[in-house]
Amino acid sequence: MVQPPPFRDVTVGQLLTRLSASLPDHEAVVYADRQLRWTFRELEQEARLVARGLVAVGVATGDRVAVWATNVPEWIVLQFALAKVGAILVTVNTSLRAREIEYVLRQSEASTVFTIAGFKGVDYVDELRSAGALTPDHLPHLRRVIYIGDPCPEGLTPYGRLRTLGEAVSEAALDGVEAGVNVDDVINMQYTSGTTGFPKGVMLSSRNIVNNGYWLGDTLGFTPQDRLCLCVPLFHCFGCVVGVLGAFTRGACLCPVEFFDPRRVLETIERERCTALYGVPTMFLAELEDAAFDRCDVSSLRTGIMAGALCPEPLMRRVMDRMHLPEMTILYGLTEASPGLTQTRRDAEIAERTQTVGRVLPETALRVVDPHTGADVAPGADGELWASGYAVMKGYYKMPEATAAAITHDGWLKTGDQASIDEAGRVRITGRIKDIIIRGGENISPKEIEDVLRDHPAIADASVYAVASKFFGEEVAAALRLKPDATIEPHEAQAFCRERLARHKTPRFITIVEAFPLTASGKVQKFRLRERHEAALRQ
Repeated sequence: MVQPPPFRDVTVGQLLTRLSASLPDHEAVVYADRQLRWTFRELEQEARLVARGLVAVGVATGDRVAVWATNVPEWIVLQFALAKVGAILVTVNTSLRAREIEYVLRQSEASTVFTIAGFKGVDYVDELRSAGALTPDHLPHLRRVIYIGDPCPEGLTPYGRLRTLGEAVSEAALDGVEAGVNVDDVINMQYTSGTTGFPKGVMLSSRNIVNNGYWLGDTLGFTPQDRLCLCVPLFHCFGCVVGVLGAFTRGACLCPVEFFDPRRVLETIERERCTALYGVPTMFLAELEDAAFDRCDVSSLRTGIMAGALCPEPLMRRVMDRMHLPEMTILYGLTEASPGLTQTRRDAEIAERTQTVGRVLPETALRVVDPHTGADVAPGADGELWASGYAVMKGYYKMPEATAAAITHDGWLKTGDQASIDEAGRVRITGRIKDIIIRGGENISPKEIEDVLRDHPAIADASVYAVASKFFGEEVAAALRLKPDATIEPHEAQAFCRERLARHKTPRFITIVEAFPLTASGKVQKFRLRERHEAALRQ
């Protein structure tokens, strides 16, 4: 008897095989603008063909293979094809440049890199050339660069050749390779930046990410009847774990958007009758503010995940009401935790969805500790959030000291986030320990000030950050994005804050911006705001 979904405790490769057996004719991936619709059987066949091609060109179990691309169909195929041969998928941020991609390829010791033409005006082939990826022996572990697209530039291997070469490798040979892949083997590696040092490669296993997707999909109530509009980047855990595996562990269909564009998101939801939508708050705001919003039918939506930052209550109300998302949830996590640690329920009160990040997910434990002593703090008190359980990463690749600093000897992951947990188990993220502004010895949480600024009727969004001060050490600064046709002077925003906050928390510097500098996953780059402030002072 064929077991139906949901699935857990399987490898990423086995997950697709089970879906192919249980839901062979069910739509798995839909790119309607490409006229591409794969059933689970067809996706399994494609992933197996590409996996056989990987074997043919010499990609071996344990090899690190980088994928530098937007949400193209090949990305999803490779996620499963690489897993079937036991190769480790190294996800690459789409906004990197030559120096950064060279570091990732060198530090990960990648044998192979897949790439597309480029994104947002950046030519990836030129960047790889500048990084020395096309120069023999410059990156000693790199054996091949495979190009997704047509025509293929000289010196690169066309992706289509993998499919051709795969035909010469038997299905039995692939089965033999896949049989040696264990659920606890490292299968995914994502680079995450800290406040100091170079980016670190977070090593995640199939047990880490498949089971995390299983529990996230459980909270959302996903079934094979659900269709997820996936517009967050696949290179991020939000895309390839919360998105792909969260849906697939439950047999739901993916309707990816190749890169975030609010109009394309709305059109995809309407065309495919999507029932779920993911994003960071800035994405939902962009969708609501798009000129086509009132013309698009999004009434098929019911649930989704908002992550990356807490959602202000006015925005959450608009998302729930105007976007037909009454079951919207908030997710908190970090790459080192595969990524999800807490989530709000689909039926949670709006206060819980906007003032907390929900409760701990099953099979995970949380503590709030004094970051200096490691001792537990009282319920409701602030401290550093620690987590343990299946979701904790295997470690940072070839960085044992950084791993030891992040994970205690008894398996607790130090998140670096300041949090509290109330008597009901609700978690509040009150700041980032390393992001806390220390002004004249006073600790200031940027989030507290951002929440106040967002309450102003003219302000659509706010980002608060520290700038250097000779007198106080650090001073508070804020960048504001205004609502359409709204105006406000910096001194008015300061007066608004003074009425609601202690004087030392009122931003000393305020700038009005049209848009925040964002990462490819939609998070505000506060260091860029700080750089702009410092540059303005030098003029």
